[in-house]
Amino acid sequence: MPPPPPSSRSDCAQVQVTRLRAGAIAPGSEADYVALETPVALEFNGISHATMLATPADLEDFALGFALSEGIVSGIGDVRGIDLLPQPGGIVVQVEISTACEVRLRSRRRAMAGRTGCGLCGVETLPEVLRPVAPVANNAPVGFQTVLAAMRDIRALQALHDLTGATHAAGWTDATMTLAREDVGRHNALDKLIGALARQGARAGDGIVAVSSRASFEMVQKTASAGIRVLAAVSAPTSLAIRLANEANVTLLGFLRGDDATLYSHPERITT
Repeated sequence: MPPPPPSSRSDCAQVQVTRLRAGAIAPGSEADYVALETPVALEFNGISHATMLATPADLEDFALGFALSEGIVSGIGDVRGIDLLPQPGGIVVQVEISTACEVRLRSRRRAMAGRTGCGLCGVETLPEVLRPVAPVANNAPVGFQTVLAAMRDIRALQALHDLTGATHAAGWTDATMTLAREDVGRHNALDKLIGALARQGARAGDGIVAVSSRASFEMVQKTASAGIRVLAAVSAPTSLAIRLANEANVTLLGFLRGDDATLYSHPERITT
């Protein structure tokens, strides 16, 4: 069992477990650590917009990243403040946004109740699912060794996964910095990452994203919305993810394991 985490951590909890070894129940019980999963309600100017099941850490990053990747705000300057309000049944995140963004939100409001690993629950119309994303810029080519190094670096930052085995990670790297965020939901981890990049003033389009999950449509959509040109996943993409990656000028790699990968879109951007 890994060493105990600091008691101040908000992303895991200690539980007592009974082990089975070689097909038999081991005597006694012992402490183990599990990832926290909490309902997180996002409100924008008092408008209840989404309730997600998420790991209750980096929630300011999560709220900002969600607002950016969902097109609720156009940039960090549209966010006036973020407040966390713990409740008996979860956490309410109140986000104050500009008046113009509130008007736009009201015009396309959707009621979305998210579940762990679920990306598009509750979207009311097909156009809201397939909302257009501007193609990313044609930046410089990316070496495959850079992509492999990014996945290795991001794996080394998965402290919560090492402790609990229950979380996904989304990481970003460029020539100067590597940043990662974890969550029980892969979409939540990517939103946290996008929000963290915006809060730190990073040039997101200069880096690449690697994720410890499959590459669904929404993962590509969020990556493209942040202006990031390369998305690498350890598992498979979906057909709709590949279609959007081609349309949005995103290079999509799947099955990135060891020194191998499969390129599904814009292979011309990757050099060896």
